[in-house]
Amino acid sequence: MTDTYTPPAVWTWDKESGGRFASTNRPIAGPTHDKELPVGKHPFQLYSLGTPNGVKVTVLLEELLAAGVTEAEYDAWLINIGDGDQFGSGFVDINPNSKIPALMDRSGDTPVRVFESGSILLHLAEKFGMFLGKPEDRPEMLSWLFWQMGSAPYLGGGFGHFYAYAPEKWEYPINRFAMETKRQLDVLDRELADKPFIVGEDYTIADMAIWSWYGQLVLGRQYDSAEFLDVKSYTNVLAWAEKIDARPAVQRGRMVNRATGAPETQLRERHDASDFDTRTQDKIEAAE
Repeated sequence: MTDTYTPPAVWTWDKESGGRFASTNRPIAGPTHDKELPVGKHPFQLYSLGTPNGVKVTVLLEELLAAGVTEAEYDAWLINIGDGDQFGSGFVDINPNSKIPALMDRSGDTPVRVFESGSILLHLAEKFGMFLGKPEDRPEMLSWLFWQMGSAPYLGGGFGHFYAYAPEKWEYPINRFAMETKRQLDVLDRELADKPFIVGEDYTIADMAIWSWYGQLVLGRQYDSAEFLDVKSYTNVLAWAEKIDARPAVQRGRMVNRATGAPETQLRERHDASDFDTRTQDKIEAAE
């Protein structure tokens, strides 16, 4: 940074901050427009986008279906945060915080809203009694799940923002958050040195949550930063990430509500398992 910023006595919002995603930020809550959300035929209605937080949930849903839990069938509707879909009245009714993902559980007599990705993971895993690990490992699994929820903002909102999305590249915040991101990767690398998954032998929702952010980071999919962060040096994290990435359910989960990248990697909406087989370039273009 070349200029020193002197904070005013009282901060006011008089202009966008600039950079990518600036239009998604504002200092007030609540809807900006009326818009009802669509409702499909399945017990679970997911309103999301294929960002790391969205991918956590679609990976779990696809893993449940792959394990034979047919009751986990779901409709996934695209919420385009660049267009402000998250500020529509229907979405705000489900998540007053206006962040993806948001889930409506319609499997019972009364629909239940669930928001915050970690909460959705825990809700679904407990509902079906899967991907929670052994009972004796439950505290460890929850510790790592909440570690991810608390740590990822330093990666995404910190490092990712200042390295890739801010209107200018400033040395201090990039260095500050790069250091913290590498510290977190070192935490994971040490933890994964002698066990296949973050809790031990069992693949759990903690792995799904962490992989969506840190696994994809070391696989070179986040912020075009793999070389800068020297991610290949975290060999234990990389081996763990590659193992999870090879799971067919994870590959499907990555595609759901994805609206960027090569067309063949996108399934903007998902309403049936056959959608993975029948998507075509025409369907993708029609959704644009």
